[in-house]
Amino acid sequence: MVVLKGIPSILSPELLYALAKMGHGDELVLADANFPASSICRCGPTEIRADGLGIPQLLEAILKLFPLDTYVCCPAAVMDVVEYDKQRGLKIPVWREYVRLLEQAGSSKPLEKVERFLFYERAKAAAAVVATGETSLYGNLIIKKGVIPAEDQC
Repeated sequence: MVVLKGIPSILSPELLYALAKMGHGDELVLADANFPASSICRCGPTEIRADGLGIPQLLEAILKLFPLDTYVCCPAAVMDVVEYDKQRGLKIPVWREYVRLLEQAGSSKPLEKVERFLFYERAKAAAAVVATGETSLYGNLIIKKGVIPAEDQC
């Protein structure tokens, strides 16, 4: 837990360090409890544990510090529902919460839907993977870092 002014206390020192090291266009994976975070991270990304925390609460805290990329059509991506789950009409309510939080942060762009195995490949190229306790199916989310203009920097 971090106890600093203006920094949400649920953001760990490891996560803050990873966010600070990221540059424009780097991606951060917020992985649900079913995501193979440790396996993916053997290929390069830093694994950050946030067990017990849900992705919406982490996303809300991260977006207080993290600029979303405004130069791309979709600065946020989710793992698309597999065909079997589409056929049975599976709904993913957590996506609406992600959209709400992204809009609250100033992004009105749609969520990109990425096929499951392509999502895994994309995660291997991320700056970091945050392994959360999110239990929603298809709760995984990738966010792309944008820039902070000089006039907005402290």
